[in-house]
Amino acid sequence: MPVDLHRHVRLIAAVSIDHWRGMRLEGCLQFVLLMALTSRAAGLNIPLEVEQPPTIITKTSGTVIALPYDLTITLKCEAKGNPTPEYRWTKDGKDFIPPLNRTGHTGGTFVLQNKLLDEFQGKYRCYASNKHGTAMTEEIKLIVASVPKFPKETVSPIVVDEGDPVILHCNPPEGATERQIYWMSLGLQHIEQNERVSMGIDGNLYFSNALQKDSRQDYCCFAAFNKIRTIVQKPALTVMVKSLKPDNNSALSSNTTLAPPLRMPGLLLPPSVQSEKVLLKGQTLELECIPEGYPTPKITWMKLGDEMPRKTKFNNFGKQLTISAVEETDAGKYMCSAKNSAGEAVHYFDVIVEEPPKWLTEPPQSQLTVIGSDVHIKCSVSGKPPPDITWRRNSEVFKDDPLSNRRVLDDTIVLHNATPEDSAVYQCEASNNHGKILANINIMVKNLAPQILTRNNHDYAVVLGGDITMNCSVFGSPLPSVSWTRDGTQETLVGERFYELQNGSLQITNAEKDDRGNYVCVAVNTEGKSAAIAVLDVKDPTRIMNPPQDMQIISGTTAQLMCQAECDQSLRGTFEVIWMKDEEEIPLSFEGNSRFRHVVDDGMLQIMNVNLSDQGLYTCIARTSLDEVNATGLLTVLDVPDAPKNVEISELTDRRNVSLSWVPGNDHNSSVAEFIVEFEESQWEPGRWKELQKVPGNQATAELALQGHLNYQFRVYAVNAVGPGPPSEPTERYKTPPAAPDRNPQNIKIHGHLPDQMEISWEPLLPIEHNGPGLEYKVSYRRTGVGDDWSWNLEKRHSFNVKNTSTYVPYEIKIQSRNSHGWGPEPKVVTGYSGEDVPTSAPRDVAVEVINTTVLRVSWTPVPQATVRGHLRGYNVHWVRKQSLLNPSKILDERHSLSFPGKRNHAIVPQLEPFSEYRLTVNVYNKKGNGPNSDPVTFNTPEGVPRQVPILTASNARKDSILLVWGPPLETNGILTGYLLQYHLLNETTLEVVDSQEINISGADTSQWRLQGLKDGSLYRFQLSACTQAGCGPPLAQESSTVEQARVGGQQSELSTQGWFIGTMCAVALLTLIALMACFVRRNKGGKYAGTPPPPERQDMFTMEKVKEKEDLHPDEESQGMNDDTFCEYRKPCVHYQDQPSSQCSHQLMG
Repeated sequence: MPVDLHRHVRLIAAVSIDHWRGMRLEGCLQFVLLMALTSRAAGLNIPLEVEQPPTIITKTSGTVIALPYDLTITLKCEAKGNPTPEYRWTKDGKDFIPPLNRTGHTGGTFVLQNKLLDEFQGKYRCYASNKHGTAMTEEIKLIVASVPKFPKETVSPIVVDEGDPVILHCNPPEGATERQIYWMSLGLQHIEQNERVSMGIDGNLYFSNALQKDSRQDYCCFAAFNKIRTIVQKPALTVMVKSLKPDNNSALSSNTTLAPPLRMPGLLLPPSVQSEKVLLKGQTLELECIPEGYPTPKITWMKLGDEMPRKTKFNNFGKQLTISAVEETDAGKYMCSAKNSAGEAVHYFDVIVEEPPKWLTEPPQSQLTVIGSDVHIKCSVSGKPPPDITWRRNSEVFKDDPLSNRRVLDDTIVLHNATPEDSAVYQCEASNNHGKILANINIMVKNLAPQILTRNNHDYAVVLGGDITMNCSVFGSPLPSVSWTRDGTQETLVGERFYELQNGSLQITNAEKDDRGNYVCVAVNTEGKSAAIAVLDVKDPTRIMNPPQDMQIISGTTAQLMCQAECDQSLRGTFEVIWMKDEEEIPLSFEGNSRFRHVVDDGMLQIMNVNLSDQGLYTCIARTSLDEVNATGLLTVLDVPDAPKNVEISELTDRRNVSLSWVPGNDHNSSVAEFIVEFEESQWEPGRWKELQKVPGNQATAELALQGHLNYQFRVYAVNAVGPGPPSEPTERYKTPPAAPDRNPQNIKIHGHLPDQMEISWEPLLPIEHNGPGLEYKVSYRRTGVGDDWSWNLEKRHSFNVKNTSTYVPYEIKIQSRNSHGWGPEPKVVTGYSGEDVPTSAPRDVAVEVINTTVLRVSWTPVPQATVRGHLRGYNVHWVRKQSLLNPSKILDERHSLSFPGKRNHAIVPQLEPFSEYRLTVNVYNKKGNGPNSDPVTFNTPEGVPRQVPILTASNARKDSILLVWGPPLETNGILTGYLLQYHLLNETTLEVVDSQEINISGADTSQWRLQGLKDGSLYRFQLSACTQAGCGPPLAQESSTVEQARVGGQQSELSTQGWFIGTMCAVALLTLIALMACFVRRNKGGKYAGTPPPPERQDMFTMEKVKEKEDLHPDEESQGMNDDTFCEYRKPCVHYQDQPSSQCSHQLMG
């Protein structure tokens, strides 16, 4: 509903104006009311639309020092006012016209160029004026810093007797900036200072007593002015200290020097007994006492009648007392005392703490007051000594005038019954000998109707449950009263959530959706009224839906902290999510900039390549222009442990048993699992670190047993779940004494490469295990069980060859290490054998037992152990397929062999061909080779079942019959007797068998069969197997359907009666038979279908499967632990035919 703003103002204004008319009072009551109105108006910011005197808003204050390298110096003076102020400057109290190079067209600021600065040094003041008054600034002191120089002078050498005091005067030049004084030699070496020789605050170098060593010609005083980047030097001073000689009447030699006589203390600085020190509050107090006398006096300090302030410090070897930022309580009487064995000297300081002028609370405020009121302008200042106050009006000195309404009462001006003519800029300036302060006070005496400075129809927004303040900044004289209404109502807003503030604003707390709407601010005084509308909208608050969670992350990986938030749709334009770490905002990259490791994607913070500095508290802040919410998650970074520190060695029982201790480093949030102690030695492998010992993570010491004759150093590193950390700094070198070896060689091996020799080898001691120089090995050996004495030899290598041994006989061997410091421990005895030779005998009583058509069992009597002449490794079985019993006239000569490891007397031979003649031999073998073959055994394998027929076709289907055509099997494995045909009626939907029949077809030459009595229009599965006396082989299946009754007539008339169809079918059948016969013939001649050798991957080892007599496949008990019959060496067969050249590998296989 629109608000009638004018009607609303009229209603309230009528009541307010009548109210004001009823308040016309006389005398004292009216004065009190006007004073109250004036008080409320004090300090108000007057809008520039209203005419007003100038107010200084920008200025240069205090002292300005122009340094040589400054290109320009700017003196600022800017003011506001209506009309626009005009500016003028004074320099040293006289009018000054600034250069034309001002920084603005209307301001008073101007710039001085460096080359002209010398002529502009002085005190400046700026004045800003318009028709309502003049404002002025404090004095601005401009100092142009010149390059300081020491005066030219001729300095005579200083000659003193030894023991007398000396003062080297520096007299440094004054400068506009701070200076630092140094005493150095011409070689720029600092003059050593101590209790006897020291520099004073004044820059002079003081010697309490001179000694012979003080004589030199290059005492130089340097003054450094850092701000102007200048160092100046005083000409070098010469000091000559004369030694004391005995009198002529003395009995001492003329070459004898005397010690300086005792001399009571005195004070070189300060020279008198008492002095006064005046300084300002906040400055640093520096009191100094530099004594003279012999011996050098000691200085002590005290504060008379009180304790020394806590801030007191003593510098310059106790000669200087310093108190920073002094307070009034630090004032008082201080005493320094110089004392030696000859007496004492004292000095008293009266410390007075004063203060420049300052405002007691704040500078006087400008005032806007109504006509006829009394105006009080009070200038409340303090200082020590008490400041003098000077009043000015529009920059002119203002004095008390009893005949006017303007009175000056010390620190207060009273304007009685003020009129508009009293409007002006009044200045209060307070000064004492430490400084000045100035305040400009704008006094405006006028009556003005209310003006609302806040924009009309201003839009405000607040989130649900939040607080909002709607401003109503008003201006008027007298000060207007302000009230608020809502939506055109006349009632003033009053409630527990609505508050009218003193500045006229309306505050609403815990905002609700119903608070939306228009609010009216009305301002009224005696001169009129004014109103403005504020429009309020209540938004949904921002919420974090998925806050970040506490997490642990491994250093070097990527951490992802989630922060999903939502806000009011109308605030999406100002919505943003920022992240802070430990209360500092994180610089982010939204486009994967490689320079930033922090990336934000849809509210999720990704931290790339996390390191330990990333650990901390992460806060996600979701904010809009109206509100913000936050959520926090703790990121814990896991990293490898820091290096241990303070690794130290301590001896235990002797120098070869030490204890190592250390201080663990930071584990970086992952407990240490273990410490690794490493060592490095400088003799054998310098620079190479090796692991010595592991220590549990809850220990920080390790007891180490060390090798002898080594120069060790140690280091330690820690390991946690993240990984190993960096190593510690290495320890100092630690050298162990030499000693005998701690152990003997290990891993002794005995080899017999030749039948009459035995080679002994061993794993030598590591170089670090030598424990001393001259390491060698004593190799002892003897025949086992014959009672021979030990034979021995000393070797520096790690092998020894025993010659002229018997073939394969046992020996006892032991090896002991020694060095120049003694023998190692007693060695252990091991047993080995001398060299082997090939076996000399063949197995006997070889017999075969045919298990089935392809597997047989062969047995034999093992050879005597003595004839093996070495370690029996196993037996080889060789067999040759001589011929197929289907074709006796063709000699095949197919050779095969298998190796069976271990001591055994039988074996299983697989993969024989059925219905064939074989010859078999057996031989034993050892490491040196094979023994002779046994007598050959000849045997035949029985017939087997044929292989699968290669082809089966179903054709020429009729309603109750189908013609089947096939080819004979490629391998019959015996004499073919016929075929077994099985056929099954199938359910065409589920393919399940409905009915089954079979037919035995006799005759090996039969290759087709018409099957009669079938059901018309039905699906059949036909399975055909070839058969011998041993049985039938695997079937070949084919599916086909008979013809439906309705199609029979058409087929008979259209196909079966056609000559071309019959001829085609016969040709197909004939070609099929010819192809099958050709393949069969080529196979028998060794062509494409001849037996091919196994693939290379099967030539070495293979596994026998599907043997009928499973129990025969297991080895005998004596071969258990050596190998299994099912794993043996299979050698590539070679095929030899009589009508072809002899195979090159036949002798190899049989040998």
